[in-house]
Amino acid sequence: MNAIVETTPSNVRDALGRPLRDLRLSVIEACNFRCPYCMPAERVPDDYGFDAASRLSFDEIETLVRGFVRMGVTKLRITGGEPLLRKRLPELVARLTALEGLTDIALTTNGSLLALHARALREAGLHRITVSLDALDPELFRGLSGGRGDVADVLKGIEAAQGAGFDPIKLNCVVQRNVNEREVLPLVEFAREYGHVMRFIEYMDVGTCNGWQRERVVSSAELRDRIDARWPLLPLEAQYRGEVASRYGFIDGAGEVGFVSSVSEPFCGDCHRARVSADGRLYTCLFAAEGDDLRPLLSQGEQAVALRLAERWSKRADRYSELRGSPKVSRRHVEMYLVGG
Repeated sequence: MNAIVETTPSNVRDALGRPLRDLRLSVIEACNFRCPYCMPAERVPDDYGFDAASRLSFDEIETLVRGFVRMGVTKLRITGGEPLLRKRLPELVARLTALEGLTDIALTTNGSLLALHARALREAGLHRITVSLDALDPELFRGLSGGRGDVADVLKGIEAAQGAGFDPIKLNCVVQRNVNEREVLPLVEFAREYGHVMRFIEYMDVGTCNGWQRERVVSSAELRDRIDARWPLLPLEAQYRGEVASRYGFIDGAGEVGFVSSVSEPFCGDCHRARVSADGRLYTCLFAAEGDDLRPLLSQGEQAVALRLAERWSKRADRYSELRGSPKVSRRHVEMYLVGG
């Protein structure tokens, strides 16, 4: 194990008293899907994000993550774009799992390439996998992926990941009214049958190019009632402070389901997550308009990164979801595909 010398306070709090504990790190901006709520085809060309020179190297990523660990980060989620498009990703995972201080390393993927990489990721030490799955119906799924995705490939990827030892696997679904509402119960049934954990995410106004409309939001409460009517639920205790999803267990014992309710039940008060884009820009909120460029600091080492983080985090006062709709809040947000949601 590569020990990290503790020379930077790990108890820095932001302006609202929130610590920094989670890092969501994008390793590539490119994606092979064009989901309308994230990376719509009419706004983002197919060749976007494949310029290797613009993204952090593995050495730079390791230095960056070491700096975050000095600040008290214990949880890391690897995102994109589509992270499995990043060449030699299992090699990076192996380097990061060797860092002392990280207790949880996860990956979020669209699953289309997962069958090819699941075994190598497990052998590299990756702890958990989350797969985005907005529909099981093949035609609807293809439409929701911008005409690029085949749900059969994703299902093969999920099966391969489970076979490699990732268990349970979390499945994320963004629900939009009059778009994929009818898929909610089939997705829950699928997750129950195969032992996965289903997560339903309210459609959010992330970025500026997804044409968000509040009337297309299906609240978590509405979804919870639908599911409870079919498979009775009981609330579960949070596993840790700041857990994003509200968790419910099935009374019959067949697993659990969760709801992420950024629109109807904002959870900014306990947010201890930071996001870094593939080119090394720090975003202290999913709805931030601007990022701070950390890349020039990486040549100075992890201590320089940690000191900048401490300075930036201590001034953080983000709570967009609680202020949504206020005339004082900017509608200009970083695009989801830059920071992985």
